[in-house]
Amino acid sequence: MGHSTIYPTGATVFQPEKAWSGYTIFQAGDEGVVLIDMNGREVRLWKGLIGFPAKLFPGGYVLGSTGRRDPKFGIQDNLDLVQVDWDGNIVWRYDGYEHIEDPGYEPLWYARQHHDYQREGNPVGYYAPGLVPKIGSGTTLILSHKNVNNPNISDKPLLDDTILEVDWQGNIIWEWAANEHFEELGFDEAARNVLFRDPNSRSFGHLGGGVGDWLHINSASYVGPNRFYDAGDERFHPDNIIWDAREANIIAITDKRTGNIVWQLGPDYSRPEVKHIGWIIGQHHAHIIPKGLPGEGNLLVFDNGGWAGYGLPNPASPIGLKSAVRDHSRVLEIDPVTLEIIWQYTPAEAGFSVPTDSYKFYSPYISSAQRLANGNTLITEGSNGRLFEVTREHELVWEYISPYWNGRNTNMVYRSYRVPYSWVPQLDRPEETAIEPISVEDFRVPGAASKGAESVVSVIATLPFVEEAACVTTSHDLKSDKGDHTNE
Repeated sequence: MGHSTIYPTGATVFQPEKAWSGYTIFQAGDEGVVLIDMNGREVRLWKGLIGFPAKLFPGGYVLGSTGRRDPKFGIQDNLDLVQVDWDGNIVWRYDGYEHIEDPGYEPLWYARQHHDYQREGNPVGYYAPGLVPKIGSGTTLILSHKNVNNPNISDKPLLDDTILEVDWQGNIIWEWAANEHFEELGFDEAARNVLFRDPNSRSFGHLGGGVGDWLHINSASYVGPNRFYDAGDERFHPDNIIWDAREANIIAITDKRTGNIVWQLGPDYSRPEVKHIGWIIGQHHAHIIPKGLPGEGNLLVFDNGGWAGYGLPNPASPIGLKSAVRDHSRVLEIDPVTLEIIWQYTPAEAGFSVPTDSYKFYSPYISSAQRLANGNTLITEGSNGRLFEVTREHELVWEYISPYWNGRNTNMVYRSYRVPYSWVPQLDRPEETAIEPISVEDFRVPGAASKGAESVVSVIATLPFVEEAACVTTSHDLKSDKGDHTNE
């Protein structure tokens, strides 16, 4: 299946009366971290900052990284996690997890941060009423890496996911390592055999055969205040941590006090109690919707589809590695106690024929979903660089296609976040202009054959002028390496 080579970028749909307005932040290709308004205008660019992901806090503070380890020696290891002010000045940094001496490079302390982090005060890193992240103090939850050997999993070296909590001074005050909880994860005999033979090995540099990226955890957040804990269910203690592992098709909650896994979905979705959900495959950004937002307490996850998991060989996976396959994506909201699907956005809700056109809503890697204050959901269809907002009734009320391309010839967006205008006091509230959807059936490039000259002129007249969306741009350069910015 091919795709269009020429298509509009920037904001393509905006219904101000139905959307939840604010600024949206995301990684702009290899340029840095960008902030846009609802009309797609670039209002700020932090050059050189790596958003894995980028988050914006009240007062115009942005969190990201200033560099990444050379991919010859590591997989998605960020040098540090930093908080910068509106002008790009670093006001907080953590880089104290591991001292690394890579050949040809100056020995450095690394955070080895990847995929996620949270600041005390807000469990998930996006806007929720009354849950405000601290900006000048507090602890920070960081998803990180460590290289380990665990013969119970495999005789190959492993890239293990660890979750840290550090104080404002950078002291590690809590640490959890995934490999130490292998026996709790529920892998059957077939999966364990596959893992032992090949724990998703990824080759690079001086390690020769590389390491096994066996879980590839891509999100970690606090459970946060919720109705289940208020009713006495200790599994959902607000301090507990929910995470998901894309390579194992697992979503789980870790008890922060004991380190034990106390709630879990996957890796086997054929069991009677979860069979109605269908297979969750290669998922991203699994989290509990924060208190104060519609759907609070429910699990929200971008179920990518694609390929992931360990199990019996099948036609799509002759050796049982990446044994589950599906060629479309879903966004699911699930009651974590009853396991009922409360809301979903699938190719059917997107208006596509199922199964023949299901692939038209499909991001097999990266991506995210955020619940907004008015009940809408902001979805990042990451591999296509498409950010869009839908109502509870699945109506598309805002859409933006990233015009920022990286060295891999893609406009992929790992994750995006919407924040209220009030979180950026440095800017006046922007003027908003409705953007009516283009009639794709009628639109023709000027000079091309069309249904009629009048229809071409009338459609072109409705297009948002490119220069209008082009820029109210300021930027600040940050020193950054130009390594592989792949954020899977």
